[in-house]
Amino acid sequence: MSRGLLTILMLICSNVFMTFAWYGNLKLQQMNLIKDWPLIAIILLSWGMALLEYSFMIPANRIGSQITGGPFSLMQLKIIQECISLFVFTVIVATVFKGEPIRWNHLVSFGFIILAVFFAFMKTK
Repeated sequence: MSRGLLTILMLICSNVFMTFAWYGNLKLQQMNLIKDWPLIAIILLSWGMALLEYSFMIPANRIGSQITGGPFSLMQLKIIQECISLFVFTVIVATVFKGEPIRWNHLVSFGFIILAVFFAFMKTK
């Protein structure tokens, strides 16, 4: 498997954990599973999920970075990560948080982020 593809797959895994670390507590609250938990317990739960996120994010950046022999510049890595983050978030919102509508302006915003990826990879003199 190429370093670029491995980087992207690991960034996808990282962003799944990140999205659940940041927003999963809201779904658990909605389901009344952590309704009476103190905030510190919710923070610690999220930190545990964030540790899984970092377990994928850090190796993905090391594998994908030109600094360590990968195919991507730091700017490209960041823009790829942001695009993946929004895509993963959108899929999770549509499947887990079904009451959250995805509107046309969200799709236009996503289109602009895809354009950012295009421009980040565009060859310049």
